[in-house]
Amino acid sequence: MFKALKTVGRYLMLMKRTFARPERVKMYAKQLIKEIDQLGVSSIGIVLLISFFIGAVITIQIKFNIESPWMPRWTVGYVTREIMLLEFSSSIMCLILAGKVGSNIASELGSMRITQQIDAMEMMGVNSASFLILPKIVALVTVIPILVTFSIFAGIIGAFAICWFGDLMMATDLEYGLQYMFVDWFIWAGIIKSLFFAFIIASVSSFFGYTVEGGSIEVGKASTNSVVSCSVLILFADLILTKLLTA
Repeated sequence: MFKALKTVGRYLMLMKRTFARPERVKMYAKQLIKEIDQLGVSSIGIVLLISFFIGAVITIQIKFNIESPWMPRWTVGYVTREIMLLEFSSSIMCLILAGKVGSNIASELGSMRITQQIDAMEMMGVNSASFLILPKIVALVTVIPILVTFSIFAGIIGAFAICWFGDLMMATDLEYGLQYMFVDWFIWAGIIKSLFFAFIIASVSSFFGYTVEGGSIEVGKASTNSVVSCSVLILFADLILTKLLTA
């Protein structure tokens, strides 16, 4: 318990340094653009690919597992939409990004720590926490809601693709189910949740990488710990936010 409280305290102290007022705005803006490209734009491909196939697989599973003469055919589209909007495109996709982006952040900062690049910044009077971590947080909070939107559309396209090319069901039935009793708040709820998840991924991964002590083996452990911690915190936050946003 004491170790956990100590870790939380160190995390909060690091976040206090991170959100200090930037010293040179132009320098931070250049770093922000770099992080958006490295962390966000580079993840578009994997998000679209996974979402496309997940949308198709969900449609297949629902079609063959809840098929009944008592159930309308458009139910498949309705359930697929609800799964994509409420959980997969926001929560599950952020868990996947925690593995890809979170480990990247922890490894990058950990390598900078053990090669004493961060120490060199501190000696030059640069707030290394703010310079290195703040652009990552802002970049992910900016980009991940966009990735969630892409994920929703890619999943729906995957559902239509399996209907058109897999001869699973009539695309018109799927379309009707996707439109049936549509609640636009579910999209906003997913985007709001993704903002919290983005902050968790960026800040927690940065904490584990920034506070590495030791050699290259510790960098690997920090990367693993960051992914595990981000995943647990995302699931916990998902439970709370889902209760608050859909109550």
